[in-house]
Formats: sequence, structure tokens, C-alpha cells
Amino acid sequence: MRETTEKGLFWQWGYAMFRFRWLVVVISVLLLIGFAGFAQKTPSMLKDNGFTPKGSESDRGLAIMRDELGMSQTQLSIVYEGKALNLTDKANQQAIMDSLQDLKKLPYVASVAFVAAPRSEGYADTQAVAVSLKLDTDQALDKYPELKAAVHKPAGMNVYVTGGPAILYDMQQASKHDIAKSESIGLPIALVVLLVVFGTLVAAFVPMIVGLMSVTFTLGITYFIAQHHSLSNFLPNMVTMLGLAVGIDYALFLVSRFREELGVQKSVAEAVAMTCQTAGKSIFFSGIAVLIGLFGMLFVNLTFFRSLCLGGVIVVSISVIVANTMLLAVLGLLGHRINALQVLPKRLRKKESSIFWERVAYAVMRRPIVLIVVVGGLLIYSMVPVSHMKLSVPNAEVLPPSYESRYGAELMKEAYDARAMNPIQIVAISKEDVWQASSIAQIRALTDQVKGVQGVKDMQSMVTVLGPGSHTDAELAQMLAGADVRASLEAKQLAKGHTALVVVTPASQPDDEATDALVRELRKLEQPGLDLVVTGGAAYRIDIIDRIQNEIPAVLLFVMGITYFVLLLAFRSLVLPLKAVLMNMLSLGASLGIVVLVFQHGYMADMLHITSIGSVSATLPVIIFCVVFGISMDYEVFLISRIMEEYEESGDNDRSTAQGLKKTGSLITSAAFILVVVVGSFIFTDIEIMKALGLGLGLAVLIDASIVRVMLVPALMKLLGDANWWAPKWLRVKPQIKDTP
Repeated sequence: MRETTEKGLFWQWGYAMFRFRWLVVVISVLLLIGFAGFAQKTPSMLKDNGFTPKGSESDRGLAIMRDELGMSQTQLSIVYEGKALNLTDKANQQAIMDSLQDLKKLPYVASVAFVAAPRSEGYADTQAVAVSLKLDTDQALDKYPELKAAVHKPAGMNVYVTGGPAILYDMQQASKHDIAKSESIGLPIALVVLLVVFGTLVAAFVPMIVGLMSVTFTLGITYFIAQHHSLSNFLPNMVTMLGLAVGIDYALFLVSRFREELGVQKSVAEAVAMTCQTAGKSIFFSGIAVLIGLFGMLFVNLTFFRSLCLGGVIVVSISVIVANTMLLAVLGLLGHRINALQVLPKRLRKKESSIFWERVAYAVMRRPIVLIVVVGGLLIYSMVPVSHMKLSVPNAEVLPPSYESRYGAELMKEAYDARAMNPIQIVAISKEDVWQASSIAQIRALTDQVKGVQGVKDMQSMVTVLGPGSHTDAELAQMLAGADVRASLEAKQLAKGHTALVVVTPASQPDDEATDALVRELRKLEQPGLDLVVTGGAAYRIDIIDRIQNEIPAVLLFVMGITYFVLLLAFRSLVLPLKAVLMNMLSLGASLGIVVLVFQHGYMADMLHITSIGSVSATLPVIIFCVVFGISMDYEVFLISRIMEEYEESGDNDRSTAQGLKKTGSLITSAAFILVVVVGSFIFTDIEIMKALGLGLGLAVLIDASIVRVMLVPALMKLLGDANWWAPKWLRVKPQIKDTP
């Protein structure tokens, strides 16, 4: 929003913060101490990865199998790797089972058995054990240390525990480690940048405090929310990333303006008040711009997005509040001491705005068409990989191979047939008991239907186990009348009550497009008398990706539409908001294209310590769009509002553009660089999704601040000329050209 020096509501608020500065600081410190203890506990409270497509067909199918067939809610896999041992040998298998005696004694362990899936050739030195638990995910996560302690290592073997609870536990540990690591990388570099910008130690440290306070308050608040609501364990990473970046940036704007006002205003009180009236007001509306983008994630009905939206909204709001309360009070206390502890000679810091950015603007405007074609073409070319992007829903792959649960999962994929390990499951619910002749006939007909679907490698059901080809329906019903046969099928979890299960092994790998097509074909099947629900790993993944992709148009329409409307009112132009939205899409598309090259195709993956899995997490496009759109729009508002002020005074489009870039170029570049450093530090953490998010967000902001704002915006401003400001009469800017003396 446009800054103004007219005394208004924000001026009064700033003056109040100065007047009650000691009280505000004391309250802030007490709150910080109180929330800090809870903030440390928050990562351990978050026990959901957030990817469950609640209410979907696959989710309903899993619930039915659990409630009707008695399938375990949670499973662990224990993978054994022999050191030159044949683990298919009975003696070695007995040694494995003997080592699990303590595990079997735990009251919540339902069963322990060797994995029955076909083994890949050449992996006789690998053996996996499936452990079924009588616990839900949260309970299993709480009990995981006890479970892990009960798994002993047989002589001559390595042991790796994997599966849902193990992966979630490792993700919690990785999350804590990542937060500390990102802070240790990003904060020192950000401090160096602030020292260069301000030249004094006091001015440089103040923004750091604001960023850390914003993160601490948010995680403390989240602790209490997590007591009553399931939240994704990715939330702390998102809060740390966004809170440090936005908090430090907002404080940078305030401290910079305060130092200017000290040289203009009569007193420190008026300097604080005017800082709030100008920079404080801009921060308030900038926060709204970021929130608009974050709210776009609410359209996707997954806990993952709801959690990141919640964390993002809280931390951005807290950053605005802390900046406009505690920071203003601290500035009031410091006064001219904000310039204390000088670390750079004054001769290295120009008081006046550098003419560098003005020269850049005029240089760009001399050849606008060439620059637009070349730079725009390069950005569009960088977007090409997005058209070949393959989306996935990573599980253990979110962790690097150094984590036990990830290594164990990878070993299982290599040693066993992944198709048999991840079958498609068709839950058939009959009106009559499944042991009745009519139900048997219906299930048999369904079995025949499934056999005829292209892409089915193998299948199993209650009728195939009994040899359907050699018995009539009546004979099968007579066989199933026996208690032993029924008990056997119930033990195999193929039939019980009114529910039967058809287990389908696909001919293609679980994450292949052919398997996706098979799931969709199976969901088209109909059998009179049966209610069919298709679930399993592949169906689960499809439901997650579909839920994300189906809502992308709504996310785009909401974020872009609301942003356009806000900018329309801010700039009073139909063209400028449209140009701003399109420029944002260019930087976003280019950054996403590079993310695809790195994570899907493996370019520079080794250098960045990234494990390329041939796909991109389905969550990334939405997160990058929602977060970056708001943040980069923040810079757009800051730049264009200054250009607009100049245009209202002079009516000269070219001069206004140059002056606007001259007055904002350094500050935008510094703020963007700090954000890139803080966000980019997550590239060097462990969780793959956060590495990709750090790379994507960092690149998008870097491209936006260094290429789009510096080159494309001035070039387009020059090319469009006065058309930039065209609008209906009720919105139109009326230049107030000052008479020259």
C-alpha cells in the first residue's frame, strides 16, 4: 500500500507504543518466556503427515477393512540384512524370530510374521518381518521407542525398522534437526546482510530478534491447538522458514524507516509514530497480501495444507503484530542508540539513495522490447519442464537414506516384488451374509470381472482360494458352511460378515501410470448386489493427487482474483495489477521448472545432497504458488506504490519508474536476499519436501527480485507508457503536475 506522512490511525498507534514502551517490552518478554517452553514441545505433538484423503474412496475402504475384516490399523516392517548370510535358510529365520520374543510379548502387538510377497532374485540376504499392532497411528508413535527397544539384532545381521510409525518418528526427529540446522545456516548470513545494510550492530540485531520471536510465539500457540486438532508434522518447518524470512524482512523495513525519521522528526516519539504511519502501515497491508496467498491452501482438503496454512497465517500475523508493537517500543527505548556499535565506516554507507538503480532503470527503458523478448523468453523456457512434471506422494522418500526407516523401506522395495507388496484392494459389501449362496455368486461374478480387466497380473478372493473353476456356487456354499473353512478365510482377512475382499496384483509397478489407469478401470466396475470400494496404496495415492489437482483452478482463481482486486484499489489502474499477476506467474513458473529439473531429473542433485526419485511431491506446486505469490506481491506493491507517488506528482511515466526503482531498489534487494538466504538454508536440511520447498521459494523470490522487478517491470512500464495508468474514471489517477519555478 502507498505510504503517507499524514498523521492518522497508524501514527496514533505508533505514538502509543512509544508512550507505553516499557510496558510493551516487559509484556513481550514475559510472553516470550512463557511460550518458549511450549514451542520446544510442539514438534513432538504433531503426529500426522497430513496426507490422508479423509472421506475419499480409498480412505473409506481402509476403514471398512479395519472395522469389518479386523485388519490392523498400523503396521511396522522389520528388515534384516545378512552379512553374507542366506536369510531364507530356516536356521537364520528361526534366529530372527527368536530375536523378536520381547516384541511378541508386548500386549499391543497383534501378530509377527515373515513377509509373504515374492522375493526378487539375488536378495537371499534380505528378510522382512511384518508386525501388526493393535494401535492407531498416534498411539503407535507414542509407543515407538518401546517397540524399537524390543527389536534385537541377531548375530551377523543388520536390522532396520520401517513402516508408518517408524517413518513418522524419524520425521519428527528430522524436523527438530532441520529447524536447528536451518537457523544455524540462515541466521548468520542474514546478520551479515543486515550489518552491510545498516552498518551498526544494534540495528542489525533488532530484526533478528523479531524473526525469532515470531517463530517462538507461533510454535507456542500451535502447541495448544495441537492438543485438540490433528496437525501435520511439517508445520514447524514451515513456521520457521516463513517466520524468520517475513519477520526479519518486516523489521528491516521498520528499522530502515526509523533511522531516516530520526534525522527528520523533532523527537524520538515522533520518529516512532511516523515510522508506524509509513513503514508500519505498509507492513500491515503487506501481511494481508501474504495472507491472501496462504488462504489459497485451504481449498485443498488435506490436513497437510490446512496445517501449513494455519502455521503460515499465525506466523505472518504474529510477525506484523510484533513489528508494530514490540519492535516500535524497542525503537522508542533505543532512540539514537539504534546507530550504536558501528561496524562499517560511514564513508562506505551512502546516506542518499544510490543512483545505481536509477541508471539501471533508464538503461532497461532504452531497449524495452529487446529485454522483454530475451528475459521473458528465458523465463518461459525455464517453465518448460513443468509440462513434463510427474507428481508423487512420497512416504519414506521424504527422508534421506541415512535414516533407518528410509533405508529399510528402500531395501524392501529392492528385495520384494513391489506390486505384491502394494496390491489394489476391492472391498465388496453384500446385502446378505458372504457365506450365503447368493453372495457367493455375486463375489464369484465380481472375480470373473476383475480377471478380465487389462493390467491385472494376479488376484485373490474367498472364491479363488477354494478353487472356483472346479465348483458350482452351491458346492462353494456347502464348503463354506464348515466352521474351519470360514475361520481360515477370516484369518486371511478375505471375508467376514457382509464384507469380502478381492486383492489385485497389478502387472505394472505401484507408481506407474498404467497402475493408475487400472485403479480407475476397477472403480468403474459394477456388480448387482454388491457395494464396491477400491482402495490400497495406488488408489490412496490417486485420491491424494486428484484432491490436489482438482482444486488447483480454485486456488489460482482465488489468489489471483483477490490479489488483482486489492491491487486494483491500491494502484487505481486496470493494467498494473494484471501486469503484476503475470510477472508473478513468470517467476513462479521458472522456479518450479528448475525444481522439476533438480528433483525429478536429478540435475545438480548430488551437489545439493538431494535424492532424486524421478518425481516431484504433489504438494509443492500449490505451496510454492500460495506462499511466493503473496511474498513477491509484497515487493510489487512496495515498488509500484513509489512509482505511483512519483507519477501523481510529475505525470512523467519514465521518470516516475526510474525514481521508484531508485528509492526502493536497495531495500527490496536486501529484503529479498535475506528471505532467499533464510528460505534457501532449508536446501541443506534432511526432509526432502522442505529441501524442495526451500529451493522453489528461494529461486522464485530471487528471480522475482533480481530479474522481474529490475528488468521486466521497468521495461513494461516504458513500453506501455501512460497506458499503465488507464482505468475507469472512478479509479483513474489524476496527475498533479507541480509548476516549475
